[in-house]
Order: sequence, then C-alpha cells, then structure tokens
Amino acid sequence: MPDERPYRRDVPVHAAPPEQTPSPSPQQGEPDGGVSVEARWWADLRQQVVYRAKRLNTGHMFEADQRYGQRDALGPHGVMLFFVSEAPAQPHGYQLHTAYRLWLSSPESQHLPRLLADLTEVVADSITRAGAAGRRWHPVGPQGSMVNGGDMTLPSGAVYVGVGVTTLDSDQGRWQQLARTLRHPDDHRRRSVFDLKGQCYVLLTDGTALHVDRDPHAPIGVDGVRCTKPLDPDRSTYYNPHEHLTDQGDPITRDTWAQLTRLHHTLAGHLLAGHPA
Repeated sequence: MPDERPYRRDVPVHAAPPEQTPSPSPQQGEPDGGVSVEARWWADLRQQVVYRAKRLNTGHMFEADQRYGQRDALGPHGVMLFFVSEAPAQPHGYQLHTAYRLWLSSPESQHLPRLLADLTEVVADSITRAGAAGRRWHPVGPQGSMVNGGDMTLPSGAVYVGVGVTTLDSDQGRWQQLARTLRHPDDHRRRSVFDLKGQCYVLLTDGTALHVDRDPHAPIGVDGVRCTKPLDPDRSTYYNPHEHLTDQGDPITRDTWAQLTRLHHTLAGHLLAGHPA
C-alpha cells in the first residue's frame, strides 16, 4: 500500500522513456494482409485492456454500492496497472495481467487529478527510497506496493505496458450524488447500480491513449471506446477523430489526462529502464 504520510512536493518525477515495445515483445513475421505482426499484437492488447477496464469499472461500482454509507465505503476513483507475460499458447503469445488500487472514501479521494498527482509523488518517493536502500521498487511489491487488488503476484518476466483509471463519476453525475439517488430517488424512477455509467482512462507504452464510456444501456454496436490508435488493425489507415484525445474535453478531463500521463511516465521510466525499445 502507498505510504500515507503527508506527500512531499519536492520529489522528482522520473522522465519518460521513448515509446516502447515491451519484452515479451510481438514476434516478428510476415505481414498479414499488409498489417505487421506487431500492429496486430498491439491492437489485440488494446482490445483486451478495454475489456479488463470495463469489467473492473463494473466491479468497482458494484462494490462501492454495497459499501455505500459504511465505515469502509469506497471512493469513486481507482488506478489500474497493466502487465504482460509470455504465453506461447495464447493467440498472440502473451497474457495480460491487471492489478489495481482502490481508495476508501475520504475528502482526499474525491478529486481525481489531485489523487493522481499525489500518487505520482508517492511512487517517485518509493523509487528513490528503494534505490537508496539498494533495492528495486515494484508497484505490486513485495515492499511498498501501490495496489490492493487484482493480480497481486506476477509471473517472472512480466513487463509493464500501461496504467489506467476507473472512475464512477460520469456525465450522469458524481458518484456520491448518484449513490444517494439510488436510495432516495427524486424523480420517482427507481434505478439500480447496474443502470449507472462509469468511465476509464488508459495510457499504454506504445503511445496509445483510450477512453472508455461504460454505458449499460448503450445501443448494440456502440462500445463507448475512443482511442488514439486502432482497435482494428485492418482499419489503421482510416481517419481517426480521436487522434488528439488527451487534449479534448473539459478542464477536469484534460487535467486528468495530464496527471495520468505524469504517473505513466514515472512508472515507465523506472520499470522499463533497460528493456529494449
């Protein structure tokens, strides 16, 4: 779990490396229909990350609803970490692993950009402290873990490929407001937690940024995903209106992207040091 002492503002943020292909990396091979093996590998990874993010966001919302109003109530935001390991039996030769961190509800856990900024400083501090003690810090531990759920034990050789956010705030409203309306509807229209939307923001080490608008009532065929890079490698030459996704949205959304980028750069700069680009 992250150190809960007051956060230091003088902790340096580790610089980001160039965009990287992780190791275990996509196998080289002949292009398939003009699309490289690497492009198909990354497109498949993006799709798997979308599925994991949606599933985690749904579980986050259900658990927050179950614990609403209790001493162990959950906050509306969480952080997801993505890793890959070699898995030759899988179609693309890798296995995706996801660990996450959820916070208890508190004033400090309500504002997403500030939460990410503080976490980045804790991570940078953990890296520095471990290095001074002759150790190499890792976000899943065993010492100084920043996660409290998901894949808490990773296979040897698992490599960091990205970070994301799960949030229960959406265009329907903030979580605290929505949770109250489930119990005291003000429009005489009863809803359950399974009617509520959620969101995810993700950054990957190949430069991908994606946003998931999880809507349980979305029409068939509308997946709510906006991504700066292709989810379908066979459509990679098509115009992408989301190419500049991290610059779009309201001020809080843009600040969320900025702080998530800072956290991503800190993690990648440390965890991918020495890995081939």
